[in-house]
Amino acid sequence: MSMNIQLRRKAISHVKRKYPLLVKDDFVKVPNYQEGDVVTLVDQEHHFLATAYLATQNKGDGWVLSFQPNEKIDVAFFTKKFQLAYQERAHLYQDEATTAFRFFNGEGDGLGGLTIDYYAGYYLFSWYSEGIYRHHEMILQGFKEALSDIIGIYQKFRYELPKGQTRASFLWGNRAPEPLIIKENGIQYATYLDEGMMTGIFLDQREVRRTIQEQYAAGKNVLNTFSYTGAFSVAAAMGGATTTTSVDLANRSLEKTKEQFLVNQLPLESQKIYVMDVFDYFKYAVKKELTFDTVILDPPSFARSKKRTFSAAKDYTSLLEDAIALTERNGIIVASTNAAQFNMDKFKEMIHQAFQRTGKAYQIEAEYQLPVDFKVATSFPEGNYLKVCIIRNK
Repeated sequence: MSMNIQLRRKAISHVKRKYPLLVKDDFVKVPNYQEGDVVTLVDQEHHFLATAYLATQNKGDGWVLSFQPNEKIDVAFFTKKFQLAYQERAHLYQDEATTAFRFFNGEGDGLGGLTIDYYAGYYLFSWYSEGIYRHHEMILQGFKEALSDIIGIYQKFRYELPKGQTRASFLWGNRAPEPLIIKENGIQYATYLDEGMMTGIFLDQREVRRTIQEQYAAGKNVLNTFSYTGAFSVAAAMGGATTTTSVDLANRSLEKTKEQFLVNQLPLESQKIYVMDVFDYFKYAVKKELTFDTVILDPPSFARSKKRTFSAAKDYTSLLEDAIALTERNGIIVASTNAAQFNMDKFKEMIHQAFQRTGKAYQIEAEYQLPVDFKVATSFPEGNYLKVCIIRNK
C-alpha cells in the first residue's frame, strides 16, 4: 500500500488542473522516502488527488503518474502508455523520408522523467532520475508488450551516477551498426546510439531543418554557429546552398561534420568547418569583412569554455547582435534556443532588444516550437522548451 502525502492548498489546485510536476514545497510535510517510491497525493480532507512517484531530478521532486483513483502502476499501466504513443505517431512510422523521431516524450505522454527516441528500428531510452529508473524492469516489459518490431534498445542515464558507472549503454536485442544511418526529410544523417550522451542529431529541429532546406538555402552563403555535427549545414547544402560555414568549439565537430556531408555525397570543398569559439569566429569574420545570407544561431542554453561562460537567459541578446553584424541586408537569421526558463514572448523581447541596439529593422517570418512527436501536456506548457524565430534582417 502506497504512502499518503498531504499537499498544501496551492499544490492541490495545481494537481486538480492536471499539473504533473511535484516539488518538495508542495508537501505539508516532506516524507521520508526512497527514490522512486509510488505515493498517493491527498487534499486536506485526505481525499484522493493523484498517484505519483518521488524522485530527485533537475526539474523537481517527482511526477504524477495517474489522476485516476485505484489505478494500478504495473506492467499493464506502462503498456497502455506505449500503445497510445505508438498510435499517435503511426504517421511518422509510415513516412519513408524520415526514420528518426521522438517516440515518447516524458510528461507529454504521461510519464515524466523518461523519453524514448526512435532511430530506424532501434529505440533509445533516456532516464532522468534514479526514481524512474527504479521501475525500469516494469517499463521495459510494458514497452516490449506494446511494440513488436524492435530491433534493439539502448539507454542513456541523464542524472548523476556513482563514479565509474557507464552513462550510455546497449540494453537489449541487436546492436546498431556504427554509424547508424537515419533519414530525415530525405536527408541522411550518421548517428551513434552508444557514444556518450549525444547521438549526432537533435531530433526536435526536424521542421526547422526542412524549412532551411526548402526556403532559405538555394544559392545562399550559410553560416551555422554552435554547429555540433553540422546537421543544419547539411540541410542547407542539400537545399542548394552555394557554401556553408560550420563553427563549433568541440574538437569532435570537425570529423563528425565531414561525415554528415560525406554520407550525402556532398562535396567537402564547398563546406568550411572551423573548430573554434563562436565569439572568436565573429571577431574574425568582422575583421575579414565576411557576411552571410543565412545565419543559424542554436547555442546550448548554458555552456562554459576556458574563456567564457554563456547563458542563453543572460547572453542571447548580445549573441544576436554579433550575428546581425554578419548578416546581409535582407538576409535571414534563424534564432533558436532550448532554454526552458523563458517563453516565446520573452525570446521575442530579446530579439527586439538586439535589433533595437543595432539600429536595424527586422521582421519575424516564421516561428517554430516542438514538433508533434515531442508531445506537450496542455497543463504543463513549460515542457514546450524549443523556441525558433526565422528573422528577416531588413
